[in-house]
Order: sequence, then structure tokens, then C-alpha cells
Amino acid sequence: QVQLVESGGGVVQPGGSLRLSCTGSGPIYRISVMRWYRQAPGKERELVATITDGWKTSYVDSVAGRFAISRDNARNTGWLQMNSLKPEDTAVYLCNADISTRSEWPSHVGYWGQGTQVTVSS
Repeated sequence: QVQLVESGGGVVQPGGSLRLSCTGSGPIYRISVMRWYRQAPGKERELVATITDGWKTSYVDSVAGRFAISRDNARNTGWLQMNSLKPEDTAVYLCNADISTRSEWPSHVGYWGQGTQVTVSS
């Protein structure tokens, strides 16, 4: 079955950088939109960044200019480069993607990864 797996989280000091990865596996035919969300304790899940299959990107205001989302369609992989990290960026980061298999094309189904913890602390 289709799965998304994130990696790259960890503990970093304020001002530091991390690069998160999200890789899809299974019978993937096409990934349209890839997104990164985050959820901090006691807060609602927040959409952080989006990239379409045409490489159009968008960001929540709080990360614009610091984070960069990218993807490689051939590898079914997306990344979130996070620079100038702040303590308020601490959260579990989750990858979400709209994926179609050959049998489901052109319909897409939304899939979630398991999440990766990012902690920004001195």
C-alpha cells in the first residue's frame, strides 16, 4: 500500500537549520500536491508549506523567507528546508500528499506520514 515516511527531525539550537524529507512508497503513479503541516502541544495542526506538481509554492506567514519546500517527482520525495529556526517552530512536522495509483487515476487520495519531531531549544 501507499505510505509516506518523514525523516530529518531532531533537536537544534535557535538560529539553526534542519532539512526534513518525505518519501512515498508503494504503487504510486502520480503525486499532485505535497504539504507540510506542524502540530505543537496544545495547538491546532497548522499548514506550513505547500508545493504543487507544477512547483508552485506557498507558505504560512510565520515561516516565509525562512523555510523552503521542494520536491523530486521521479523519487516521490519532498523536502522542507528550515533555516533560522525559532523556539516557536518546535512541533511535530507531518507530510501530507495527494496521491494517485494507476488503478485510481485520475482520482487522488490524501495520505499522511507518521510525523517527525522538531525541537528548537538552547
